[in-house]
Amino acid sequence: VQLQASGGGLVQAGGSLRLSCAASGRTFSRYNMGWFRQASGKEREFVASIHWSGGTAFYADSVKGRFTISRDNAVGTLHLQMNSLKPEDTAVYYCAADTDRSGNIYRRESYDYWGQGTLVTVSS
Repeated sequence: VQLQASGGGLVQAGGSLRLSCAASGRTFSRYNMGWFRQASGKEREFVASIHWSGGTAFYADSVKGRFTISRDNAVGTLHLQMNSLKPEDTAVYYCAADTDRSGNIYRRESYDYWGQGTLVTVSS
C-alpha cells in the first residue's frame, strides 16, 4: 500500500484546509484509515480515524467539532477537512492505513502503512 498525502499549506488562524491522501491498490476499501500529526519537538499524535466502511469516525478531543474525516472508497482517497484552525494545529500531518483492522485505532502502532506527511502551518 502506498499513501500520498497532500493539501497542506500556510493558513491564518480561523481558516480552513482540506487534506487528501491517495492510496494505491484495490483494497483501500478494506482498511481502517487514520490521520496523525506531529508538531516540532513532540510525539506523533492521533487526530482522526474512519472505519473501512466509512460509517464510523473517531476524533481526538482537541479537534472534535472542527475537523471532519471522510473517505471515498470508489477512488481510494481519504480526506481531512480542517476548519477553525488554531496555531496549535501546526504540524506535519500523516495519513495511515490499518490493514488488519484489529488494533487500537488511537495508537500509531496499529497502523501498517504511512504517507510521507504534509505540513500545515497556522499563523496567529
